[in-house]
Amino acid sequence: MRSTPSRRTTATGALIAAAALLAVGVQTGSASAAPDAGTPKAATASTANPGALPKQLSPSQRAELIREATASTAATAKELGLGAQEKLLVKDVIQDVDGTTHTRYERTLDGLPVLGGDLVVQESKAGVTQSITKASNATAAQLKAVGLTADVTPAAAEKQAVGLAKANGSSKTAADKAPRKVVWLASGTPQLAYETVVGGLQEDGTPNELHVITDATSGAKLYEWQAIETGIGNTEYSGQVTLNTSGTAGSYNLTDTTRGNHKTYNLNHGTSGTGTLFSGADDVWGDGNGSSPETAAADAHYGAAETWDYYKNVHGRTGIKGDGVGAYSRVHYGNNYVNAFWTDSCFCMTYGDGSGNAAPLTALDVAAHEMSHGVTSNTAGLNYSGESGGLNEATSDIFGTAVEFYADNATDKGDYLIGEKINIFGDGSPLRYQDKPSRDGTSPDAWYSGIGNIDVHYSSGPANHFFYLLSEGSGTKTINGVSYDSPTSDGLPVTGIGRDKAEQIWFKALTTKFTSTTNYAAARTGTLAVAADLYGATSTEYKAVQDAWAGINVGERSGGGTDPGEPGDGTVFENATAVSIPDHGSAVTSSVSVTGRTGNAPSALKVGVDITHTYRGDLVIDLVAPDGSTYRLKNSDISDSADNVKTTYTVNASSETANGTWKLKVQDVYSGDTGKINSFKLTF
Repeated sequence: MRSTPSRRTTATGALIAAAALLAVGVQTGSASAAPDAGTPKAATASTANPGALPKQLSPSQRAELIREATASTAATAKELGLGAQEKLLVKDVIQDVDGTTHTRYERTLDGLPVLGGDLVVQESKAGVTQSITKASNATAAQLKAVGLTADVTPAAAEKQAVGLAKANGSSKTAADKAPRKVVWLASGTPQLAYETVVGGLQEDGTPNELHVITDATSGAKLYEWQAIETGIGNTEYSGQVTLNTSGTAGSYNLTDTTRGNHKTYNLNHGTSGTGTLFSGADDVWGDGNGSSPETAAADAHYGAAETWDYYKNVHGRTGIKGDGVGAYSRVHYGNNYVNAFWTDSCFCMTYGDGSGNAAPLTALDVAAHEMSHGVTSNTAGLNYSGESGGLNEATSDIFGTAVEFYADNATDKGDYLIGEKINIFGDGSPLRYQDKPSRDGTSPDAWYSGIGNIDVHYSSGPANHFFYLLSEGSGTKTINGVSYDSPTSDGLPVTGIGRDKAEQIWFKALTTKFTSTTNYAAARTGTLAVAADLYGATSTEYKAVQDAWAGINVGERSGGGTDPGEPGDGTVFENATAVSIPDHGSAVTSSVSVTGRTGNAPSALKVGVDITHTYRGDLVIDLVAPDGSTYRLKNSDISDSADNVKTTYTVNASSETANGTWKLKVQDVYSGDTGKINSFKLTF
């Protein structure tokens, strides 16, 4: 969720649009070496345990598994030790080739939805429970203790939600529907709350579907998230392609009957409804130029088809929900709208035409990114805020890349660049880089303890980087004519295992191990569990997953050692003298003098920052080494309206001499707010 103050719109409007692009989200038997009818064709070429791969289920097979699981929810709840007031609701069932099932449940308490109470139960073919993954470890006793009588009225909760939506540009004066009473568990401790949803439009024209969680006892806001994830086709970005359409000679339309009846509509610059289904007499769509309305439709229709095929043929998932039902696409949304988004409520993808209505955002990796938001929503349901929000965004980038490689289109070859074809900045640069996310000037390359406080479009960087490292490894290389140079946070190399294996590991973790509250540490745990299932806990692949996570500062290396510099011993150097930060002024510094050390600083140097500020999104924060080298700790972020920066960052400073004067440099880059550096410390 981005809250964009109107006082900054003019100066940063282009940046907002670019940052939102593709990223507005929710923002959920015995083994055999020979493939059988249920084994995805692309997966059997790997050395993975074939029994642990996802089975390709027909919609009717999936429906039967869900029916069976639903019939036994009471017994499952009892086995899990849930309270008498708790009930389980089946959201999805994934089955492996060997018969192992992964059933995803949501929970209710006395009929109220328990948000953040989701869990996944893994059972063997014989029905023996093997593992349980929970979004929260709250006990049945804690839930039972939740009072179900609200002190706050629904009207008060609605007023708060509408006010927050207005801050993001919505003109709505009331919620779309009355606040519903829920139990909020996603933050760890169960609380009675209200969930309110407000519609309208956001400031940049993106539809608004803001969910606000209000404490039903105190009236305080507990959480908020945005649920909008911002024949022959002559496409603009993928050349001439074959499209599946419907109709007969003289009367054709863009309905793909082979892929769940996916349809592509023309909004003709409207912002609601479905518009008009594209139709024509010749079954030739577009001319390769953006001036033809059909060209964007051809790109969107093609992107949806390739994404459908990828999930079905590689991961055995027929459709976004796995139920064989196709989503639909809408092109030509709004005027000069520089964005594309997925919407759960309409089960559809929507594409703007870009600046000047001259550059539709319908490239292949964009389409795959948007549809993948739908897959995430209907599997893990990763909350679109904090670290889980960054993982949500990264998942869409990961599978956008995967689909681009899968399509093997000569005009749009696979790469690890996101949105490179749409040229959002006008200089030929992509929107995001997976080999080194910081190349975009904002996204961090590695995890740090405060990453959950930045916009999810940027906190996705480390997970994108993990995927690249696991696929291709660190260092320099050229793939399909694109040069990459991927670093690691600990300065040690990572050897990749290939993109196909990395994709399988991430998808299986997403669908069987991740929950709504999964953070970076839990994502590491989930992917390692999957790597063990597929390849074994002593395999090269398992060790590569460990090393790739260590390469972005999450967990230890497979060999245990992580630090090529001086080992940390906990020595602290601190400056607690307050330094005022001028409003929209020059940078100020706080310094500490490090003495008595030998050699270089550690690769995991801890940088403690305590700053009081009334709008922390104004601040750019750097660590300056004794030789003047600068390490970016925090970028400015106009969407981050919270107060203060009180956190510890981790920096790989192993190339720097430890002794000398280190500085914390802080600059307020926007007007209207003030603050001060309270203290700055380094822990070696």
